[in-house]
Amino acid sequence: MAERSIPLIDHRQHSARPAVPLNAAAPDGLLADRRGRPLRDLRISVTDRCNFRCSYCMPKEVFDKEHRFLPHSELLSFEEITRLARLFTLHGVKKLRLTGGEPLLRKGLEHLIEQLAAIRADDGTPDGEPLDITLTTNASLLARKAAALKAAGLKRVTVSLDALDDAVFRRMNDVDFPVADVLAGIEAAVAVGLSPIKVNMVVKRGVNDQEIVPMARFFRENFGGKVVLRFIEYMDVGITNGWRMDEVLPSAQVVERIHQVFPLRALEPTQVGETAERWGYVDKVAGSHGEIGVISSVTNAFCGDCNRARLSTEGKLYLCLFASRGHDLRSLLRDPANYTDAQVASAIGLVWQDRDDRYSELRGSAAGDAAASAKVEMSYIGG
Repeated sequence: MAERSIPLIDHRQHSARPAVPLNAAAPDGLLADRRGRPLRDLRISVTDRCNFRCSYCMPKEVFDKEHRFLPHSELLSFEEITRLARLFTLHGVKKLRLTGGEPLLRKGLEHLIEQLAAIRADDGTPDGEPLDITLTTNASLLARKAAALKAAGLKRVTVSLDALDDAVFRRMNDVDFPVADVLAGIEAAVAVGLSPIKVNMVVKRGVNDQEIVPMARFFRENFGGKVVLRFIEYMDVGITNGWRMDEVLPSAQVVERIHQVFPLRALEPTQVGETAERWGYVDKVAGSHGEIGVISSVTNAFCGDCNRARLSTEGKLYLCLFASRGHDLRSLLRDPANYTDAQVASAIGLVWQDRDDRYSELRGSAAGDAAASAKVEMSYIGG
């Protein structure tokens, strides 16, 4: 059998330097894009490295020992990340999510969290409240780091877990990592108060969809209601994962499978721009949170109220998870011209105001097919 060849577009070099206005207007927290969508959520990738090789994100045949990861000098420093985060809050950002790769591989991450947690109204936050700082992790290192992360100011964690069956999970992470260690990480996070914890399961038809009901049962009956399970449709992020529509299990079918065992009822969203549809268990068990979520970006696009931006490991701003091009903010931070905060904030504002991204709505159309050929990899900008 011939080896499968998967192309990799290096988006680390595919970006544009943002324009810096001559007269920088003061941000008012009311920034909106061309479709009227505000900016509320910034996802920050702190490393492009990961210790898993999940086929839907970093397939081993592409991200092998020959793959060149970014050298440390090209990564944004913690001070640069904090400076940009503060400027984004001036435009209305209230939530920061640290991602990767696997963010817990970034040495000294708790020091970055301390810096971000110090951002308050006098240096950015519009309404005087502290930022909602969260982190997405595969939990491989969470058991040993949970206490330090909480002490540094982290509010919550989201854990990626695609199966409870150990054999299935080891095949999916493709590095033979045991599921027991991930569960130990979740237990540690609950113990130190990093909750409610969200557990995300990417569902791939024919690979792990048999795990849907066991996952629902397990998290319904364990952790005292401090964990919310969410099911994510297998997405066409990037081009290295060999995505096919016939491997997508629609969220409606996920809900139906669970409903047959544990009757569900629809719940109202908790906030504007929420990615997950919420479903509650009709009959709750003692101590159960009584809720699941489904994220349906393939079969039920939620582009219309998307308020999220993404910052890559080395400072490229992406306006969509499915974007093909970034905006190089690092070039402004390190420019000898020594741009002021007001100038950099204005440059960010201009980029967002010109935003028109809505790939999930266009998927399958001529415009969507054109965009699909050069999408950025999820491992590069985080999920």
